[in-house]
Amino acid sequence: MAAGLDLLGTQGWASTTVRGVCTHAGLTERYFYENFADRDALLVAVFDEVAAGGAGAILAAVAAAPADPHDTAVAAFGAFVGYLTDDPRRGRVLLLEAHASEPLQQRRHSTLQTFATLAVEHGRPRLGAGAPSETDALLTALALVGGLAELLICWLNGDLDVPRERLVNHCAALLVAAAGVRS
Repeated sequence: MAAGLDLLGTQGWASTTVRGVCTHAGLTERYFYENFADRDALLVAVFDEVAAGGAGAILAAVAAAPADPHDTAVAAFGAFVGYLTDDPRRGRVLLLEAHASEPLQQRRHSTLQTFATLAVEHGRPRLGAGAPSETDALLTALALVGGLAELLICWLNGDLDVPRERLVNHCAALLVAAAGVRS
């Protein structure tokens, strides 16, 4: 797994081979195939591990945040950006390389839905009586999670020259502004 993260997170999907992972890990291909069906199985497992770490960082930040929706959004998004930038391989795996193969694209899609569901479960109660219906909240969360993922891709690629703090505050403001949308 560590070798998979290192190669996928630095060299990318196309350069991450079973042989390369085995060489990097100091293991034989036999050992690899005892644990994974193929390269895609390893890369999906790496993606899942990185996604779980990102979700954990968000949930820990939300649990420690004040009840104010803006402060919660800043804490959650700040923790996620921190998780991705503390080890740049994570950002590459979760956001950039997730487009590289069909299995990773499928996992990215389901993971975005999971993150949207987490946003509804943990954000909606903080809105109190002003909270939209669960369906409206999910529609908004799906739109925002997908859009924020694309924004992070641009930022991580260096296409946006915006300081981290401004990015976090802007995204938090978007989350809060959209939180009450009703259809």
